[in-house]
Amino acid sequence: MEMLRTLARAWKIADIRKKIIFTLLMLMVFRLGSNIPVPGIDRDILDNVFSSDMGLLSLFDLFSGGSFSNFTIFALSITPYITASIILQLLTIAVPRLEALAKEGTEGKKKIAQYTRYLTVVLAFVQAIGLALGLFRDAVSDKSFFSITVIVLTLSAGTAFLMWLGEQINENGIGNGISLIIFGGIVARMPSAIHTTWLAYRAGEVGLLSIILFVIFALVVVVGIVLIQQGQRKIPVQYAKRVVGRKMYGGQSTHIPMKVNQAGVIPVIFSLSILQFPLTITYFLPGTGFSEFITKWLSPAGSPGVWFYAVFNIILIIFFTYFYTTVTFNPMDVANNMKNNGGFIPGIRPGRPTVEYLNKVMTRITFVGAVFLAAVATLPTLIQEFTALQIGFGGTSLLIVVGVALDTMKQLETQMVMRNYQGFLK
Repeated sequence: MEMLRTLARAWKIADIRKKIIFTLLMLMVFRLGSNIPVPGIDRDILDNVFSSDMGLLSLFDLFSGGSFSNFTIFALSITPYITASIILQLLTIAVPRLEALAKEGTEGKKKIAQYTRYLTVVLAFVQAIGLALGLFRDAVSDKSFFSITVIVLTLSAGTAFLMWLGEQINENGIGNGISLIIFGGIVARMPSAIHTTWLAYRAGEVGLLSIILFVIFALVVVVGIVLIQQGQRKIPVQYAKRVVGRKMYGGQSTHIPMKVNQAGVIPVIFSLSILQFPLTITYFLPGTGFSEFITKWLSPAGSPGVWFYAVFNIILIIFFTYFYTTVTFNPMDVANNMKNNGGFIPGIRPGRPTVEYLNKVMTRITFVGAVFLAAVATLPTLIQEFTALQIGFGGTSLLIVVGVALDTMKQLETQMVMRNYQGFLK
């Protein structure tokens, strides 16, 4: 309800209303493009390709909002941009030049963003070639050089256009453009998933009690996601007083916000990518011993594979949560910055004791976030395995949808507060 009241108040403000309308129009353009097919593709063969579990490719289809399975101009979606961003983020730690750029402030970030765009186009081009000449080669009607070139350029241009669309939302709209594009794709699939569940209910394949329990479980998970996403540990920081000339600086108290889920949905994506890679290989090797082994022992649809899949998923998510949190939060840098500015944590000596304290706090709250991510990502798989529900529900989907909605509302509230401050100053 609070979210609806915030939207109602924001809609009454002319400049924010324009930004909201602009964001909605950009998302409409995205959904329109998601229904424009790539030329030269045999739709019947394409339907056969996606008639079974596609392993890792189902994750791509999730991010594209169904565009991947329909092979539209946005089939690659924004996944090349996500991959490029992760690569640049990791290289920032390993490459001194990129690390220096990241510390240069706004100009350095612009340069890194430019490198990310270039890498996105390169990755999109490579992936488009792989799809046209590899995975979807049987669905390509005309295998001439001109036809393949058109398909590759169309897919690459679609990703570049989505990247531009996301940047336009960042500049002229509300929220993070790239996240909202993924959000729009996931939400767009919900009506068809609900319709499928309704047809299953009418056919007697799903009971009313199962649907009610499913809805209750989904609501509980959403509430849990909100609590964890918003949860943070505030570490108090006190700054010593300093006299410079005739002025006194410092003396104020503040805090370091340490989020419970610092890594977001990244660990879940990494885990799914690793676990579903063998399932993707089985598509290229049907009927072999390797395919039968993977389907039985490492597939969420196999028996006892569903249990091994769930255990490995939990282990990998916990591992990647700690790994990504370590990458994004460096206690040594935080402690040095506090020490250089005369800040300290009450009861903790500056220097190594502060680093050890921050490490201890980060380890404990990260464990809570990691266990939560593992539960949200694993429980829906088990529920779908042991019930007849076929609704498009997954922990990754919920995490993205709820996380993006919360971030967008925060930005909306921030812009409203800034507007009130401007009015006061005038």
